[in-house]
Amino acid sequence: MQIRHLPWVTSRMRKFLRTALLVGLGTFSAAGHALEGFTDPQDGAFDTSEWLIDRKGFLPVPIVITEPAVGYGGGLALLFVRNSLRESAEKAQQSGHRLPPDIWGVGAAGTENGTRAAFGGGMVTSEDGNWRYRGGLGMAAVNLQFYGIGGDLGGGARKFGYTLEGLMSSQQVLRRLGDSENWLGLRWIYLNLNNELNIDDPNARLRPGEQTRRNSGLGLTLEHDSRDNIFTPSSGWTGALDAMFYAPGWGSDSTFQTWRGHVFAYWPITSQLVLGSRADGRGANGDVPFYMFPFIDLRGIPAGRYQDERTAVLETELRWNITPRWAAIGFLGAGRAWGRQASFDESPSEVSKGIGFRYLLARRLGLWIGLDFARGPEGPASYIQVGSAWR
Repeated sequence: MQIRHLPWVTSRMRKFLRTALLVGLGTFSAAGHALEGFTDPQDGAFDTSEWLIDRKGFLPVPIVITEPAVGYGGGLALLFVRNSLRESAEKAQQSGHRLPPDIWGVGAAGTENGTRAAFGGGMVTSEDGNWRYRGGLGMAAVNLQFYGIGGDLGGGARKFGYTLEGLMSSQQVLRRLGDSENWLGLRWIYLNLNNELNIDDPNARLRPGEQTRRNSGLGLTLEHDSRDNIFTPSSGWTGALDAMFYAPGWGSDSTFQTWRGHVFAYWPITSQLVLGSRADGRGANGDVPFYMFPFIDLRGIPAGRYQDERTAVLETELRWNITPRWAAIGFLGAGRAWGRQASFDESPSEVSKGIGFRYLLARRLGLWIGLDFARGPEGPASYIQVGSAWR
């Protein structure tokens, strides 16, 4: 399920929901280790390629959540895969374009800090591969911590807890540009969220307009994807420019804009070493709700910890394929948030680094699964990863 193109609050949701759905797929596959068909005839190792390639119909998927901002948790999703990866590959040979399978799903999840969500959505590609639809609808109650825009809450307060509860919807249609791997998309995002604030310090403050409940935005996106693999790339790049415009004319309580530009690139240094680099910039202008300001998005830093009107992240990752099945990961990243309280030059950089390992779960699909152990300014954190860690 593609849930990358949502605003700030749903960025938090997308980070653990999309990862959780993919992780659940791997976990469910691993549970069938004792079943026939889970051995790769090439090396005799445990492998889920044949099962994933031919699987369609209804598929129960356990959800695993490892986001530090909401705590550990889990749930269950029920997916309906209309056409298998093998059938999609056969159609791709006819059209000349990669065709992901059509997937619809519903699910529910919760975490140890009381966060809970129920959701449904889907991803559909036209028969000729030139149109794509991505959409989802969910009800959620998300418990988080707010540290202030630019780290300032007023009155000396360091943070306060809050809950966002209500409806979230994202609908997107994309059109391929010519015969290229470039896509132009239209989006509509609608949020109707009740903000419950737990402010102990009476001097802590929010600006007028930062607690708006209803946000409705229309926007454009321009995407490119030339990666050799959508799960764990070894070459090529993907990137996007996104802009959203929220206004009362289409149902928003306040007027503001958000944008994001990002590039993920991959280079095979040798047959065993792959270098990845990520550049990610985000911004917000106008009467932005406090929960929709951009934040530094790095492994090792809880979602929403460092927010401001602008954020920028640079990250690099090196994968060492020790054996055909096992790989080691090392990563280093830095992010900066600025705008409200300080300029870019005056704002400090927050650094996160870590290591991890991967196992090649599905050789024919190039799908790796594993664990990352990161350390940032808030301390250590661990993450279950399926495919690339970058979203």
